[in-house]
Amino acid sequence: MRAVTWQGPKDIRVDQVPDPTIQEPTDIVIRVTSSGLCGSDLHLYEVLGPFMTPGDIVGHEPMGVVEAVGSGVSHLDVGDRVVVPFNVSCGHCFMCTHDLQSQCETTQNTEQGTGASLLGYSKLYGQVPGGQAEYLRVPHGDYGPIKVRNGPPDDRYLFLSDVLPTAWQALEYANVPDGGTLVVLGAGPIGDMAARIALHRGHRVIAVDLVPERLARVAARGAETIDIADMDTGDLGDRVRELTQGRGADSVIDAVGMEAHGSGGAKTLHKLVGLLPDAVAEPLMLKAGIDRLAALNSAFDAARRGGTVSISGVYGGATDPMPLFSMFDKQVTVKMGQANVRRWSDDILALLDQDEDVLGVESFATHHLSLDEAPEAYAKFQAKEDGMVKVVFRP
Repeated sequence: MRAVTWQGPKDIRVDQVPDPTIQEPTDIVIRVTSSGLCGSDLHLYEVLGPFMTPGDIVGHEPMGVVEAVGSGVSHLDVGDRVVVPFNVSCGHCFMCTHDLQSQCETTQNTEQGTGASLLGYSKLYGQVPGGQAEYLRVPHGDYGPIKVRNGPPDDRYLFLSDVLPTAWQALEYANVPDGGTLVVLGAGPIGDMAARIALHRGHRVIAVDLVPERLARVAARGAETIDIADMDTGDLGDRVRELTQGRGADSVIDAVGMEAHGSGGAKTLHKLVGLLPDAVAEPLMLKAGIDRLAALNSAFDAARRGGTVSISGVYGGATDPMPLFSMFDKQVTVKMGQANVRRWSDDILALLDQDEDVLGVESFATHHLSLDEAPEAYAKFQAKEDGMVKVVFRP
């Protein structure tokens, strides 16, 4: 089969690889019909290269049709249409039964000190082959895959794999009060979807980004916007306070993470570490604080006293400095973590199954491409070119 593989920093290729097969009774194999390109994939593209192995199959946002079912899977049949969460979780361990599927004890990567395995996401998270491919073996297919109805186009359901539950959890963690104001830092796919869900719930939303196309998308849904392209990052908090009676936002979602704009020194350090031999770079990245923290610091600044900051953007530095005096003094609540997809999937599916496309998921993707276009898509997505906000590959 054809699959998108990592061959080195900024070296993504489409290769012929062996077809996946059932390896465990709880496996299923699907024929992939759609698979998203995520901002987190860009971390593998360059920053987290030391944890990758040439030939790794990437991608963690797939859906498709069941082609084979292990003997331990009773709720799915060949021909069923499913969305596959990016978490690889068992459904029966302590963490899963407490709705913390991203911390699943069965697939936890204790040797790396990380949580549950993820599809297509480096040896930090299990080195499980990903879904930007023609076929995919799904471990723990007896629990993870979400069966969806036939009829609607893939894009109605595809984002259940990652974008929707990540945005949904970010908003739940943000704890926006009735009549409150939510600031969303980053209007990429997660920030955009978080804004849409918040607007659907009736919240006031202020979206912050530096890409005009992204700001236009959320503005069209009803969000207020702040363009920080020509703004010093330290001015954002003042601008938010101007819009919120001098207090700041009740809640802030950081949907940016370590790709934050405005910290060139950390970006240079990322690149330098990535050039080191893997044996040297891996422990350095696991123990050093080398993230660009412009967005995170802006989130704490923009939040009002007693407010909440919800972090859905991925950070990689183990010892990043935090403005603890300010956080303590302002009495800020912080919640964060990988999305627990199955915790939220039933609630989201009920919304998606309505006749009306209330979140605009069917028009959410800006680009639908073939697998063969993946190398160019990764480069353009990282460079924020061609109005590329969300890419869906159609094998």
